[in-house]
Amino acid sequence: MPPTTLSAKQAAALHECFISLGSNIDPDYYFAQALEVISRECVLLARSKAIRTAPVGYQQQPDFLNAALLVSTPLEREAFRDYLKGVEDRLGRERGEIKSGPRTMDLDIVAWDGEIVDDGYFKHCYVKKPVDEVLASSGRTLEPRPTSSRR
Repeated sequence: MPPTTLSAKQAAALHECFISLGSNIDPDYYFAQALEVISRECVLLARSKAIRTAPVGYQQQPDFLNAALLVSTPLEREAFRDYLKGVEDRLGRERGEIKSGPRTMDLDIVAWDGEIVDDGYFKHCYVKKPVDEVLASSGRTLEPRPTSSRR
């Protein structure tokens, strides 16, 4: 769990992260829970409104509720990714055979320290639209990472 109070040295070493949220199992409840956890354990800088979107991939499931958050954290990127997966687990996420199947909460890093690290931003409006809303409200900008480093 990330610290909730930071020394001056730690504050200088904070990373900014855009997170994409998605849920289609009791999404209003799980969105509220995710916001509570992340707000308590990270520094929440900005958030988008939630939007409802049709599922991508596996279609025999309810629509999704999607949003984006901008947070700061002292954790490095891989440690923060692991933290987000832990939050998903705490919120009852079950990973099944269908990767794009129903879920209580999906939390993905879209951008790290101003650099887009998830190509989903370019491919899916359910990622791009909420992130763009946070960009507009926060005055931030994002740069795509070089093609050679995309995963």
